[in-house]
Amino acid sequence: MKLVVRLIEARNLPPTDPNGLRDPYAKLHFKVEDLNEELVVGVLDEDKYFNDDIVGQIKVPVSHVFDADNQSLGTVWYSLQPKNKKSRFKECGEILLSICFSQSFPDSNCNASQSKKNMDVMRSPSRSFNGTNNSSPARLEETASSKEEKFFAQKNLAGRIVQIFNKNSDVISVTTSRSTEISEQSETDGSEVCDDKAEDQSSSGNFEELMKEMESRDVGSEVPNNLPGGILVDQSYVISPPDLNSFFFSPDSSLARLLSDFVGNSEQQFGPWRFENSSESLKRVITYVKAPTKLVGALKASEEQTYLKADGKIFAVLISVSTPDVMYGSTFKVELLYCITPGPELPSGEKTSHLVISWRMNFLQSSMFKIDLKDLGSSKEQVLASLKVEPQSDGKLAIQYFANFTVVSAVFMALYVFVHIWLAAPSAIQGLEFVGLDLPDSIGEVIVCGVLTLQCERVLGLLSRFMQARAQKGTDHGVKAQGDGWVLTVALIEGSHLPAVDSSGFCDPYVVFTCNGKTRTSSIKFQKSDPLWNEIFEFDAMDDPPSVLDVEVYDFDGPFNESMSLGHTEINFVKSNLSDLADVWVPLQGKLAQACQSRLHLRIFLNNTRGSNVVKEYLSKMEKEVGKKINLRSPQTNSAFQKVFGLPPEEFLINDFTCHLKRKMPLQGRLFLSARIIGFYANLFRQKTKFFFLWEDIVDIQVDTPTLSSMGSPVIVITLRQGRGMDARHGAKTIDDEGRLKFHFQSFVSFNVANRTIMALWKARSLSPEQKVQIVEEESETKFLQTEESGSFLGLEDVSMSEVYACSLSVPINFLSELFGGGELDRKVMEKAGCLSYSCTPWESVKTEVYERQLYYRFDKHVSRFGGEVTSTQQKYPLSDRKGWIVEEVMTLHGVPLGDFFNLHLRYQIEDFPSRLKGCHVRVSMGIAWLKSSWHQKRISKNIISSLQDRLKLIFNAVEKEFANR
Repeated sequence: MKLVVRLIEARNLPPTDPNGLRDPYAKLHFKVEDLNEELVVGVLDEDKYFNDDIVGQIKVPVSHVFDADNQSLGTVWYSLQPKNKKSRFKECGEILLSICFSQSFPDSNCNASQSKKNMDVMRSPSRSFNGTNNSSPARLEETASSKEEKFFAQKNLAGRIVQIFNKNSDVISVTTSRSTEISEQSETDGSEVCDDKAEDQSSSGNFEELMKEMESRDVGSEVPNNLPGGILVDQSYVISPPDLNSFFFSPDSSLARLLSDFVGNSEQQFGPWRFENSSESLKRVITYVKAPTKLVGALKASEEQTYLKADGKIFAVLISVSTPDVMYGSTFKVELLYCITPGPELPSGEKTSHLVISWRMNFLQSSMFKIDLKDLGSSKEQVLASLKVEPQSDGKLAIQYFANFTVVSAVFMALYVFVHIWLAAPSAIQGLEFVGLDLPDSIGEVIVCGVLTLQCERVLGLLSRFMQARAQKGTDHGVKAQGDGWVLTVALIEGSHLPAVDSSGFCDPYVVFTCNGKTRTSSIKFQKSDPLWNEIFEFDAMDDPPSVLDVEVYDFDGPFNESMSLGHTEINFVKSNLSDLADVWVPLQGKLAQACQSRLHLRIFLNNTRGSNVVKEYLSKMEKEVGKKINLRSPQTNSAFQKVFGLPPEEFLINDFTCHLKRKMPLQGRLFLSARIIGFYANLFRQKTKFFFLWEDIVDIQVDTPTLSSMGSPVIVITLRQGRGMDARHGAKTIDDEGRLKFHFQSFVSFNVANRTIMALWKARSLSPEQKVQIVEEESETKFLQTEESGSFLGLEDVSMSEVYACSLSVPINFLSELFGGGELDRKVMEKAGCLSYSCTPWESVKTEVYERQLYYRFDKHVSRFGGEVTSTQQKYPLSDRKGWIVEEVMTLHGVPLGDFFNLHLRYQIEDFPSRLKGCHVRVSMGIAWLKSSWHQKRISKNIISSLQDRLKLIFNAVEKEFANR
């Protein structure tokens, strides 16, 4: 017997977004074994960036269903109720449910004639590890919306699988236990159901035996690598690997039928699992007819499923789909690899599984549609090999270069003079002449000598330029890249309509490429406005992916004259897709170039020779500079990050932080950091604010001290170089006198971690390689790596903490925890300790078992004769043995002399006494984070410790008195 719930529809749900829209989904949880338990159905509104809003919920005792007629409550509208009194929604709407107990199939007892818009209930693995799970046999069920338009909007393979398993889809996954029988099926007539069940039973009885036989045959083979096409699903679920394997591939599993009905397939036939190839591989074949689309009609498809590995813990199944009826269908197959591995064990003892589904197109023979990864890798070599430079001898170049009026006239004048000397008789010595010195005898002769001298000077200049240009041709042309990392290859093909700068109507152009401080120079083309180069340049391998390639075109004007710029352009790898740069015409900027509409024909290739480990290696390097563990982001997170900012697929997210962007008014959003950019995104009342700029654009980063306007938080001020980042101008707070944009970011949850990460990434892009190595060596000696779980949450690892107070209290630890609960005890004790106008925000969950709140109060005159205000951020989390709590606090002082020079960091450690004793033990540690240097820091520290100790005595004495009064 099983409890079946049909989630049909909802109405009159309150608007959760400012524009009146909502993204609702339902969540169900209950215990079938215990009739005293309640079925809880909650309706939530999905929020992609914050916690999902709870719209409302209903509670139905399981005993009511059991005692009802036919053990069914029928189809009834239920009014949703607020979860608690503080809920923002008072009128929560209604939800239509059908609840019943079923012996076998839900259709037998639960109104089989219901409309087809009601989707069957499906049990599947849980949405995530973060959901609460109070008991191991707890089962959560979910339902799917029947909006048919969404069936056709997501026809691609990734969309279908994500709709089944991802929480953002209409079908929400939930937890299931190993003993759960998956028997919900699509609505079919009774005869088909019986036939399918009989067929399944004939093959499913041996499935576990087949798995055991596969396990016994396993010889420790490695887990297959993910297929190169990409990752479709990368999720973890609260279910053991064998159960998840059965959920997908057991003959009696209904998942395949549900998926088939979901995408509109028909005539599905399942073959039995059997050993083939001399009992070496376990296979089965599934055939079906795919539903017609707007482009392709209905067609037959066959799916071959093969176990590559099944050792009882790890399962790998390769699925090969053939569609021979489509055009070129016999030339390729679509392959999926399901890889199920064990995940970490939960504190409750439940086992988890990690599922990765990858894909590829396997082309069986050559076709015009084939796009193989190897071909993509070799396309660069093929394109570059096709570039051929026309052989041209030095004689032809000399004729081309020297065939101009200046040279011709100079040669003519030289011949004329030599013929004149040959024909003329020796003249008599006269005037100041002597033997061997013949001076001009008239003004005409003086003019002729001057013209001859100028002509010779110009010819010698042309000869010198030609020799210098020929020497420049082989300087860095054809140099191969060295090292491993990001290799940039640029093919300079040709130029078009380059501006003429001399009287001949031509120019002598050459191109200079600059990337990450390294330059490559092309050869000089003489007397060309449309030069043809066909030259290839490679830059040495770079550890960091390059952001910008600068391209400048010059006119050669001799070895001793400054070359004139004909135009320039910039190739931004962040804003461009590498596939678009494989063959591109780029327009040149500049007055001369824009007037002539000059362009360059380039082919640019950027690839990484280190393979797939580049991201991990980069994060490992950043961890040493930041001093904190940086987690590798999932492909889904990276994809969302790239989509928000329109970035190319090779860009990967390193870290992101919640903060405020300060302009006229603070705007809350998230700051995203990657290897090449720093970006900000906010969505306030559907008004999106987003921008990004390059790390190379930053000229300075400073930290301003906390003020009241910054809500007691230090401010990171980022200044860009002049003329850079103009696309992000709307996010800048000010523009200085030099025309540089300034961006202000504040109110970080963990300011020290954010500041260190930003500075490390900036230095990685702006410092020389020698400086980078020096920084890594220095910081690796003084800092040790901490994991995300074991590190401090408020940046306390940067502060030297020392114990300033310790006491044992004769009050239960539960009573003492009220001191940090924000209730009446919290307020009374703080007022007795001299804290006026005390207010605090409710505790909010920021991660698993970690909660955070904000405090505000003013000092009484007895505490500080200067008065002053305090803003604090507290975070609490349980001790490792779960016998107490740790509360960490960052306190910022306002209106106190020298209060802007430091922040106070406090750590309260509350431990419960052994069971034979009553009470708890409290230890308080303190550290001071100095924001500015002060010559009397020791004196300030002593005064702070003394006053803090007195205040702590007042607080805990007041706690004991309050407990005694109760």
